[in-house]
Amino acid sequence: MKNKLIRITTIPLSLETLLKNQLRFMQAHYDVIGVSADKERLEKIGINEGIKTYPVELTRQITPLKDLLALWRLYKFFKKEKPLIVHSHTPKAGTVGMLAAKLAGVPHRLHTIAGLPLLERTGNVRRLLNFVEKVTYACATKIYPNSFALKDIIIAQRFCRASKLKVLGNGSSNGIDTNFFHSKNFTAEDSANLKKQLNLKNGDFVFIFVGRMVGDKGINELITAFRELNHQKPYVKLLLVGPFEQELDPLNLETLKEIESNRNIISTGYLKDVRLHFAIADALIFPSYREGFPNVVMQAGAMGLPSIVSDINGCNEIIIENENGFIVPVKDSNAIYKAMMLMISADDLRNKLRNNARKMIISRYEQHLVWQAILEEYQQLTTN
Repeated sequence: MKNKLIRITTIPLSLETLLKNQLRFMQAHYDVIGVSADKERLEKIGINEGIKTYPVELTRQITPLKDLLALWRLYKFFKKEKPLIVHSHTPKAGTVGMLAAKLAGVPHRLHTIAGLPLLERTGNVRRLLNFVEKVTYACATKIYPNSFALKDIIIAQRFCRASKLKVLGNGSSNGIDTNFFHSKNFTAEDSANLKKQLNLKNGDFVFIFVGRMVGDKGINELITAFRELNHQKPYVKLLLVGPFEQELDPLNLETLKEIESNRNIISTGYLKDVRLHFAIADALIFPSYREGFPNVVMQAGAMGLPSIVSDINGCNEIIIENENGFIVPVKDSNAIYKAMMLMISADDLRNKLRNNARKMIISRYEQHLVWQAILEEYQQLTTN
């Protein structure tokens, strides 16, 4: 009889995307149960991954009454199921899940950190979030930052003792499926049809950004840099792939006007599958302020694209300066401009970056390497 492993995220989308196919892999070794909000969507994920599920209405906001109810439901569920391991992801699922698991006496309480949004907060909100973060870490038996730089930040913030922290493998929560993200999956005709649809011409140099269109993704600085670049290089295009979220972290009005009026900026909105858009691009531009371990940078690399990324944790581990891309300071539009200009003009260097891009991802972040590292950690913890 297999031991029980419970994996928790706040919303089902995180189970579906951040841990895609990993739960199916773990099911061969453990009796896996996925826990998240939204019963209907969660059940579909359970069918796709071949695992059992249990719905608990977790919220991403601070909602004390709902959080207490979720805590009570999880506590009762853990007492009934008696899992060997509870492993949580995302902030709210981590806090509620780790506290419930500790109260229920679960022996191995694991939490993965994939970024610290609280670093952008100040004042009383920051103090509250710091406290909640410390509660999560105190209740867990092991904390897994998904990058080495993130581990250093956690130590510097004194959220927990260093001995409780461990980065698995080379980082990342789920790795990258390099067979799925491969340019060989698309024909020249596929690329030609999409270029025609987007009004791109054969001589155009295409930078691509994939992510939410919000301030802390560096979009304001990117558009400032691109506007300057475009005055000098009118054949350069900027392909923006992702949803606008003005209610959460709005872009500057000037930025929005430039995106709307500049014919060399192409905005597609959210796309479920971005691979063909990577295939027609020449380089990724990703000037985010903060990340955990960005899947987009791994995906672009697996598709053979060199990248320009900001000097933040995760990004500065996937990208090595002058090997598979360039690293620029955070919130620095001039540095973004210079890096984009270099990417366009230095043909030999760009070809070197492109040739290195895919093989550097395969050697460090191929999905099965990451899954195996997590499985070995489970086995090591539970046999000691």
